[in-house]
Amino acid sequence: MTRYDRDVLAPGWQQAHRRPSVETPVAVGLVVEEPTSGFVGAIVRWENGLVVLEDRRGARRSFPFGPGFWIDGAPVALVAPPRVSPSQPTHNASGSRVAASTPAKVARASRIYVEGRHDAELVEKIWGADLRVEGVVVEYLGGIDDLPAIVAGFAPEPGRRLGVLVDHLVTGSKETRIVAQVRSESVLVTGHPFIDIWQAIRPERVGLTAWPSIPRDVDFKVGTSLALGRPARTQADIAGTWSWLLGRVRDWRDLEPALLREVERLIDFVTDGQEL
Repeated sequence: MTRYDRDVLAPGWQQAHRRPSVETPVAVGLVVEEPTSGFVGAIVRWENGLVVLEDRRGARRSFPFGPGFWIDGAPVALVAPPRVSPSQPTHNASGSRVAASTPAKVARASRIYVEGRHDAELVEKIWGADLRVEGVVVEYLGGIDDLPAIVAGFAPEPGRRLGVLVDHLVTGSKETRIVAQVRSESVLVTGHPFIDIWQAIRPERVGLTAWPSIPRDVDFKVGTSLALGRPARTQADIAGTWSWLLGRVRDWRDLEPALLREVERLIDFVTDGQEL
């Protein structure tokens, strides 16, 4: 029997009595010690493979990630925190639940027309995902005067419905007289009470308590742009104001109920009881 029960020079003898380091993700406020320097401090941040410690006197030092640290007298290897995958949204901008992924659908025979380019862009931003799920195509209506010809050409009938959203639909206006000519069981024309679709955005989203009252002899978009402190000399300026306004809209909660209600009516109308 030898004095040593194993070969003391065998590989690994240097680590025979050392405790293994446990991988520990860095976290703000975690107190660690770097034993070589004796520096003890709380983690305040990390970047580019370095962790920054701050001791109780406010002094800071940086050390590379990896082994060589102690926590409560036990060896640890500091590692970057695991990446957290961004959670998937559960609801669309309209407030409806995100539908499961499905193959592309053939468009329905029914259609929705929206008067005004800005109106159509706002509808797409809030309801676009819903309309694609339903297979509903949205068409651009340049002006209310074009509506009778569009309805005649579309030839609506049961199973081939037409929904139309028009600007500033108020009793006694030219718009209401045109609408009365085309309305039927297969045609639903509705609208919002706002002078312009810009006013369908809640004013607090753009830093106002209420939309400004623009004199009749001043173009609404020009007057509103100026009230918002934006340039309004050219069409490009007006387009820029609209892009800014649209960018402030996050979802249905940033719009007035009067618009939400009518768009939902149109979607229900063109999809009710119809199969793709």
